[in-house]
Amino acid sequence: MGVGDVSKRILLGRKLRSSQLGETLLPKRIALPVFASDALSSVAYAPDEILIMLSLAGASAYTYSWQVGVAVAVVMAVVIASYRQTVQAYPSGGGDYEVARTNLGEKAGTTVASALLIDYVLTVAVSISAGAQYAAAALPVLSGHEGAVAAGLVAFVAALNLRGVRESRAIFAAPTYLFMLAMGAMVVVGAVRWWSGNLPRAASADITIVPHEGLEGPLTTLALVFLLARAFSSGCVALTGVEAVSTGVPAFRRPKARNAGTTLLLLGLIAVTMMLSVIILAREIGVRIVDPSDRDRLFLDGAPVPEDYDLDTLISQIAESVFSGFPPGFYFTVTVTAVILLFAANTAFNGFPVLGSILARDGYAPRAFGSRGDRLAYSNGIVALAALAIVLIWAFDAEVTRLIQLYIVGVFVSFTLSQLGMVRHWTRALAEERDAAERHRMMRARVLNAVGLTMTSLVLVVVVVTKFLAGAWITILAITFFYVVMQAIRTHYDRVSAELAADEEDKVLPTRVHAMVLVSKLHKPTLRALAFAKATRPNALEGVYVATDGRATSALMAEWDERDIDLPLKVLHSPYRELIRPIVEYATEIRRANPRGVVAVYIPEYVVGRWWEQLLHNQTALRLKGRLLFQPGIMVISVPYQLQSSEAARERAYDDDTRVRPGDLRRGDVRDRR
Repeated sequence: MGVGDVSKRILLGRKLRSSQLGETLLPKRIALPVFASDALSSVAYAPDEILIMLSLAGASAYTYSWQVGVAVAVVMAVVIASYRQTVQAYPSGGGDYEVARTNLGEKAGTTVASALLIDYVLTVAVSISAGAQYAAAALPVLSGHEGAVAAGLVAFVAALNLRGVRESRAIFAAPTYLFMLAMGAMVVVGAVRWWSGNLPRAASADITIVPHEGLEGPLTTLALVFLLARAFSSGCVALTGVEAVSTGVPAFRRPKARNAGTTLLLLGLIAVTMMLSVIILAREIGVRIVDPSDRDRLFLDGAPVPEDYDLDTLISQIAESVFSGFPPGFYFTVTVTAVILLFAANTAFNGFPVLGSILARDGYAPRAFGSRGDRLAYSNGIVALAALAIVLIWAFDAEVTRLIQLYIVGVFVSFTLSQLGMVRHWTRALAEERDAAERHRMMRARVLNAVGLTMTSLVLVVVVVTKFLAGAWITILAITFFYVVMQAIRTHYDRVSAELAADEEDKVLPTRVHAMVLVSKLHKPTLRALAFAKATRPNALEGVYVATDGRATSALMAEWDERDIDLPLKVLHSPYRELIRPIVEYATEIRRANPRGVVAVYIPEYVVGRWWEQLLHNQTALRLKGRLLFQPGIMVISVPYQLQSSEAARERAYDDDTRVRPGDLRRGDVRDRR
């Protein structure tokens, strides 16, 4: 096994056979944390964003926080109820993309796919960036380095996913359940202390927030509505991750649709309870929080807060107050919150590669996205998602509030088109269904999806209006860019398919085959290539040598005659010592003289066993093939000659395939390997 193979084995683990794909399917108890971690983790930043938007009018506007939270909860309940219909109707894993493409057409499907891809990238960027901020809250030494920390965490999560879900699912499940435990404990302890009247105030409760310019004094009705709309649109990030369950239905154990629907229901109940509890606790302990760029609006005892004053995240402040006198409770809550935010990105790492594979199947993404890696994961999609997320994190310096402005546009574009597609789906199904009970079920489902369409479209309008100048325009441009790229890829594949379609002309044999064997010197590789070319019985066969040195040319011609080779040797003189151009021009000239014929160029190549040996051989052959492949009517044939070092590489590969490893018998992976 080579160095590259060893490194890959350490990083990714042992290869899995295709027949083991069924072993990676998830039960509900594992699927819930794996697919719902994004939506659950939004509790760690959605309430923050609501309060940050309300703080533009000063701390007095926090009184509206619970109303905004209830509005977000209502939208989430409707969306989850609608998506339960989606997973029942489309359990194949296409999710919003399949619904829109099937019911609204190719363009709508591509639009949804573009929005979802952007959403997945932003999910990783936002979740990991929020996790880096919580890590900095627990470890002040990381403060100021959130971008680098977040980029490293993205790479870590990507590596876990490259190993495949079967091994990593326990890793992802544990933090989610611990986060639920921590939040539950914080809410229960906070409620008990609130009821008993000894719930401490937050450390930031004495801070005064100066309203943003233009929002001082009593707000007009229009200004208040716009402020609440901005807070509501920011709070709707709590809905992100819901669509990943519909995309990941194939990963569930049977019955897939029912298990996915149950997971969605549990996700909604837990997320809504957590979010509203956090908002209520924040109001009761007097938390103050603003955008990090608005620190100049914070005053303490009539003076601006010091430069080194740390305004921690919302859950950090709540945990510090609720668990006052019990530091382990605070550190446990902050730690598991940071970890769940880290692993919340796993929802996107499950959804993005699956969607990429479906797009590749339909011709809208490179075919490489449809191939499974050694661990049966869609490795290319995982790597692409990690790379895009890291670029975004660096561009926005891991600032969650700036990233949030880009976030939910794509989510609600896909939500809206998906709900519209589901309404049309049920309408078509009702036109064909005659059973009364089934028609009643379909009509009820259509009503649910119609309500979901109305609500998500209204939210989309609110999001675009309130966040367009704050950064939503970037997401709209990105969706447009992805749409154009995917349409271009589909056009390319369609054009190539049309060109490759077989017809009667493809059965016509060439009138003549002119074969040439490239000769550098008379050694074993050249003699083998000559023998192989002669065995194919072309109409004409010759050796071709490029002369760059007179003495070497004379020596080769003399040896050719001495060995009595019964083939002509064509010498191409190259006064400028070029090797590739004379061969290309000569082959092209022969082809031009006989347009219905074929020129076959045989190239002797060394087969080596070490990577560094490849750098010392075959470089001219590689460049020559690159030139000849673009010439019509010219065929390139490599004739390999195995050097001694290649035998060692072959034996390493054979040993790797036949060696019995620990655990093979238990896994049923022992077979006849002779």
